[in-house]
Amino acid sequence: MKKPLINLFLLLLFIAVNTEGYAQKLITKTGNIKFLASVPSYEEVAAENKSVSAVLDQSTGDFAALVLIKGFRFKVALMEEHFNENYMESEKFSKATLKAKIQDFDISKITNTPNNCTLKGDLTIHGKTKPVTVILKVSKAANGVNIVGSFEVKPEDFDIEIPSLVRKKIADKVKINYNFLLTK
Repeated sequence: MKKPLINLFLLLLFIAVNTEGYAQKLITKTGNIKFLASVPSYEEVAAENKSVSAVLDQSTGDFAALVLIKGFRFKVALMEEHFNENYMESEKFSKATLKAKIQDFDISKITNTPNNCTLKGDLTIHGKTKPVTVILKVSKAANGVNIVGSFEVKPEDFDIEIPSLVRKKIADKVKINYNFLLTK
C-alpha cells in the first residue's frame, strides 16, 4: 500500500509539471533535509536526506514536499536502524509530507538576496498531521529559486515515542534544516 501511494504522489508531481502550467512549476528531487536531536554530553543524534522531492507553483505560492523516511542517513548504522524500526516505524509510516502555501508569494519580487517569507500549511510525520508556520529564506537561483531555513518539532506532537531508557539522550525539540533548489 505504501509504495503505490509514493508512486501516485510522484506521478501527480510529474503530471503537474508536464501539463499546462509547466512554466509555473519549479521542482526538485534532490532537496536536502538534515535533522539534529542531540543533547550535550551524549552521542550525536543527526541524519541527512539528500533526495527530498518538492514542487513550488510560482503563480500561487503553493508548496509541497515529500520525504522518504528510509532516505535519512546517520553516521552510525545502528542508530539508523533504531530510527527506522523503533521510532519512525518507517515500514508503516514510510514518508513525511508538507502541503503548504508561501504567504503573499510574488516571484517578481524574489532577488539574489534571501528574503524572509512565511509558509503556512500541514506537516505530516509518523501518520499525524499538524499545522505549521515556518519562516523561509527565498532567493533567486539559476532557472528557479532557492529555499532554505530551519524549524523545530517535538516528537510527541507526532506520536513518536522515545523510550525512557534513551529519553535523556535525545532532545525534546528536533531541529530540522532544509535546503531546496527548485528549477524548471
